[in-house]
Amino acid sequence: MNEKHKILFEPIKIGKLEIKNRFVMAPMGPGGLCDADGTYNERGVEYYVERAKGGTGLIMTGVTMVENDIEKCNLPSMPCPTLNPLNFISTGKKMTERIHAYGSKIFLQLSAGFGRVSIPSIVGRTAVAPSAIPHRWLPDVTCRELTVEEIKTYVRKFAESAAIAKKAGFDGVEIHAVHEGYLLDQFAISFFNNRTDEYGGSLRNRLRFAIEIVQAIKEACGQDFPVSLRYSIKSFIKDWKQGGLPGEEFAEKGRDIEEGIEAAKILEEAGYDAFNGDVGSYDSWYWSHPPMYMEKGLYLPYNEILKKVLKVPVITAGRMEDPELASEAVIQGKTDMIALGRPLLADAEIPNKIMTHKYHKVRPCLSCQEGCMGRLASYATISCAVNPACGREAEYGLEPARDNKNVMIVGGGVAGMEAARVCAIRGHKVTLFEKTDRLGGNIIPGGAPDFKEDDIALAKWYTNELKELNVDVRYNTEVSKEMIKEFNADVVLVATGSTPKVLNIDNSDKVYTAEEVLLGKKDAGNSAIIIGGGLVGSETALWLANKGKKVTLVEMQDDILTVGGPLCHANEDMLKALVKFKNIDTRFNSVVSKAHDNGFIVKSGDKEELIEADSAIVAIGYVSQKNLYNEIRFDVPNVQLLGDANEVKNIMYAIWDAYEVARNI
Repeated sequence: MNEKHKILFEPIKIGKLEIKNRFVMAPMGPGGLCDADGTYNERGVEYYVERAKGGTGLIMTGVTMVENDIEKCNLPSMPCPTLNPLNFISTGKKMTERIHAYGSKIFLQLSAGFGRVSIPSIVGRTAVAPSAIPHRWLPDVTCRELTVEEIKTYVRKFAESAAIAKKAGFDGVEIHAVHEGYLLDQFAISFFNNRTDEYGGSLRNRLRFAIEIVQAIKEACGQDFPVSLRYSIKSFIKDWKQGGLPGEEFAEKGRDIEEGIEAAKILEEAGYDAFNGDVGSYDSWYWSHPPMYMEKGLYLPYNEILKKVLKVPVITAGRMEDPELASEAVIQGKTDMIALGRPLLADAEIPNKIMTHKYHKVRPCLSCQEGCMGRLASYATISCAVNPACGREAEYGLEPARDNKNVMIVGGGVAGMEAARVCAIRGHKVTLFEKTDRLGGNIIPGGAPDFKEDDIALAKWYTNELKELNVDVRYNTEVSKEMIKEFNADVVLVATGSTPKVLNIDNSDKVYTAEEVLLGKKDAGNSAIIIGGGLVGSETALWLANKGKKVTLVEMQDDILTVGGPLCHANEDMLKALVKFKNIDTRFNSVVSKAHDNGFIVKSGDKEELIEADSAIVAIGYVSQKNLYNEIRFDVPNVQLLGDANEVKNIMYAIWDAYEVARNI
């Protein structure tokens, strides 16, 4: 193992509890992992055990409700110990015993709930808060102010839940959260808390709810029972539903760093044994759930401040899977522990792979949030775009094939690579044909912007995996119908992908596809018009603006990112905010109608305007390439169409569909 990385495997104590290494599984919503009585199901057990097996020292479960009356959630959505304590202890014990077998510890994350940020698919239109304030997602809903009696009920239920967790074998609890603008955080922030009783006014009063919770837990479970706190030192709130961006100057309306320091000291004094720190809120959701547009290690500058004022351990997440970044952060005293959330969805074995000097074998998280946050918000289930078995490890894993077959795969994009990987793991003989000199397909141009580096890392990971699995990859080979017939495979998987739609504007030689520009085949010049405000067009615009180019984004709809998707709110909100912040000129309900010597004519309704530009870059979607499939589908047995060739979607569905087909060959 790399000498520098050894610090990540040194033990550390939270209170009197020793954790075997510095790795923490960051808490993530446990959608799909519990039953209607609030207890963990088999999926939940396998999900957490898999991460313990992968070497993580401390598992933090996702949000666990302490009661389900005041803020009633649709079940099953999240666990709740107090609904059926006996069954919770029974199922929880089964999970904690297995996790302990790997030398790992586990904390149950207990939550007071959402408040004004309640997800409609889980809570409906019910909304409570410290005061009568607007709902985050539902513009016509004003939250109901909690009564003091209800606050006392919450505190009592926290203590009951912690006692149940202790009986179930959990090693501690984490309180969710004076963080991200959830209910406890709404009490702590004066922007949301307009109360005049003992739970409002001064900072200490606004923190009273969180203070009473830790005191009640310690009284019920003993002073040595560890209690961690999910905590945000800064909120990044510009206004209702408006967040501040990295590098943006604005007046903080939530918790600023000065108050964040003071609050942390008060909460440590109250009895919290660790701070699981980040920044952000639901009004600046992209800080709490960072998309690929955020820098890696984005919380370190803020948690370094916490480290300087707290005596208890500080835990830091935020795209921290790189062992160089992680070990350097611990060595420099910026954090004590490294939390991995989404990366452990993509690859549960990260700590073990770092330990055995195999970090190159870690399947990268793309920070796309399509399988995790996006699916949680829409379907109340957690998964991962690049790991289809995530959240259903036992029932949807891979088993050896009963009958090994000769599999021919045409196309080395994401779908073709995933199909080849799965088939090879299951014991099939696999030959993959790729018409270019590298694997990756559309994620190669898609990964050209520096903020999309993990797309390129995914292509590299697949390339390495297929090599280690002895998949016969034949590059620079255009496959024909005759070749397929002569190959005489048992199964043929056609993953020929998609190609960008093109646009002819007066035969201008200044019109390029986004792919051509992203791959460096064409030079956009110093100024460019992007035609199409979907994901590719918007990201290309951002990439060029970051390079100092003058960019005009032209979209037929009344906003960007209206076609395709849907994206996770955090990704969509940040990309839209960045387009505005970077001064990208946006023209909605508009089209490029003509070429001009000095640029292009943009038409909006009856108005026409010349926009000077060195190039026009077309990003209006993709066309499935299924000609080869159509040629062979009646002449070749056992042929299947995969990925974009079947239907243009996204990386997640290309991988998921390929996995589904390949695991059943």
